[in-house]
Amino acid sequence: MAHKQMLVNGCPVVLRGVNRHEHHPRLGKTNLEACMIKDLILMRQNNINAVRNSHYPQHPRWYELCDIFGLYVIDEANIETHGFDESNTFKHPTLEPIWANAMLDRVVSMVERDKNHACIIVWSLGNESSYGPNHASMSGWIRERDPTRLLHYEGGGSRTSSTDIVCPMYMRVWDVVKIAKDPSETRPLILCEYSHAMGNSNGNIDAYWMAIDNTFGLQGGFIWDWADQGLLKEDSDGSKFWAYGGDFGDTPNDSNFCLNGIVWPDRTIHPALHEVKYLHQPIKISSADNMLKIENGHFFETTEALDFSWVLHGDGCVLGSGPLNIPTLAPQTSQLINMESSPWFALWSACAAKEVFLSVNVKQRHETRWAKAGHLLASAQLCLPQKNGFVPSVIALSSSPLVCERIGDNVTICKNNAWKIKVNSQLGTIDSWKVNDVELMSKGILPCFWRAPTDNDKGGFFTKPYDSRWREAFLDNVSFHSSQFSVKELPDNTVEFSTLYYGVPGHLPKPDDEASESILFRVKMVCRIHGSGDVVLDYEVNPRSDLPPLPRVGVVFSAGRSLSHVTWYGRGPFECYPDRKAAAHVGVYESSVEELHVPYIAPVECGGRADVRWVALRDAGGLGLYASAHGGSPPMQMSASYYGAAELDRATHVHRLVKGDDIEVHLDHRHMGLGGDDSWSPCVHEQYLLPPTRYAFSLRLCPLLPSSSCHDIYRSQLPS
Repeated sequence: MAHKQMLVNGCPVVLRGVNRHEHHPRLGKTNLEACMIKDLILMRQNNINAVRNSHYPQHPRWYELCDIFGLYVIDEANIETHGFDESNTFKHPTLEPIWANAMLDRVVSMVERDKNHACIIVWSLGNESSYGPNHASMSGWIRERDPTRLLHYEGGGSRTSSTDIVCPMYMRVWDVVKIAKDPSETRPLILCEYSHAMGNSNGNIDAYWMAIDNTFGLQGGFIWDWADQGLLKEDSDGSKFWAYGGDFGDTPNDSNFCLNGIVWPDRTIHPALHEVKYLHQPIKISSADNMLKIENGHFFETTEALDFSWVLHGDGCVLGSGPLNIPTLAPQTSQLINMESSPWFALWSACAAKEVFLSVNVKQRHETRWAKAGHLLASAQLCLPQKNGFVPSVIALSSSPLVCERIGDNVTICKNNAWKIKVNSQLGTIDSWKVNDVELMSKGILPCFWRAPTDNDKGGFFTKPYDSRWREAFLDNVSFHSSQFSVKELPDNTVEFSTLYYGVPGHLPKPDDEASESILFRVKMVCRIHGSGDVVLDYEVNPRSDLPPLPRVGVVFSAGRSLSHVTWYGRGPFECYPDRKAAAHVGVYESSVEELHVPYIAPVECGGRADVRWVALRDAGGLGLYASAHGGSPPMQMSASYYGAAELDRATHVHRLVKGDDIEVHLDHRHMGLGGDDSWSPCVHEQYLLPPTRYAFSLRLCPLLPSSSCHDIYRSQLPS
């Protein structure tokens, strides 16, 4: 120990850890060495360097493997009284002398069995077992028996005399920093549990690592937890699925509260693990004042066995790439590179793109026990300022006039029979959009403010969860009624239609007037259909002021089922959300609608991609639909799925999801964060909440032919 620091071999370290239960997807708590090795390989590949054995000493082979693979271990005594309810008759065991020997015996057995393993750097007195004299007795025995290792125990407020480490669980970032800066606290702080990974979670984890990397006295933490503890089970139809609480006829049960991992039971990785790997990476890359800074965050290793490289992108296209030659960095040292003398400077200076991104990649040169040569250890993407002004091309409009016909409730706009848009004047929206008789849009584009609640949205042991507040406000069942619909042909070969949507609870009729108290949302929409086939939609959203924070602000439509190939320019390639996107680099990515879906065991909102500049959905022949934010609107949050929000909300297990007839596409101007500080309170940070206030945004849609270039469309503009 040093002042506010835990030392290993005389050097401070940062624990980039996870909590790990012993769990096998078929055998439950039975251990197989192959499963242990798979865990260790995945952990090392994803920059996890520490494990807390939660909440018991584990199989002896586990420690041997941790010695071999080089993971730090907190070894924890099998003492847990979580949920114990004290009464006048019964007190916590730690307060009862009759339990003293039994508790001490568990600690003695652990220490004597495991003391010769180099991987163990900390002993833990157990988990959530209150605090009292019996813990003091256990800590006294360990300190006398093994003064070379530190003690850990969270119970009693995580700052008792029986712990050498301040080790809170699920403490908020600002409180963690406050303790670290407390001059009276001389111990380091390491979070024993944080970033509760239940379903689509781990939002805000970047805030913790910003604090850890920049605050003396913070030395890391352990994510809760490693693997979803589901078990493989056969359904009545013979299909296999991941079962959880209640699926075995067990009553009472904790339902899916055992599914808190960053990997599935079979160790397939969750999208959140990409974020963990990025935030844990030991090589840090940043820029300031025209300088690139590379820091070696290792405490014992140099960068001698690492290869550095760079890639420069302009609007998603590769402009150049090459090796980045830097001197070997000793542990805890850094190197500055002047951008103007860098190998990418000439390309950067000549580039006339809207956006220029520099990516720096760090790879292992040699094969190791846990990764092949070329394994990506660290990466970073930096947005560089423009060196040249970007001038968009102007779309040349055909002189061929648009044809606009109104028959009954339908308005049809077409161009040489190449494309046809049908607008329903009663609904105030596009009913159908076809190109060469291929259905691009089969159900109207309408405002949307609902998402299938995540597990964190449902969390509220002490306060009402977002999910309950949303349902009480009928956000899960809003019907939009069109009012003041109008359509007109403009002299610039453009057709414009506009409407005012009233969003009301689905069980209520269309409001009689615009002052009706039943109206939850008032949405003004203006749609301009250009001769080029471009459709520009302007929205002004005014929610009722007493609504809770909104899940999303955007639009939804049904795309034709054949448009199953998705390309986008934005963050990716994996799922990412506003508060979990640090690892997702901006680029052009391709996927299928099927692959965009993330099969969380208990279905929730999933598959989103953040900061999307443009997205294209195409069929096998190349026909399709392009969408982007327009004008001054920021990039979108995008998702496309065969499973609509209502279906994700309905199903309790992923294998029971039923595909829709079309593809449900969401283009969100704003999307609420996921949260993840815990899963039992509303924990989305304020900057990622969507208050019920005015929002305004614009979208641009256009049909795609096989020869159409999304890159060219993105870099173009419509005539003013």
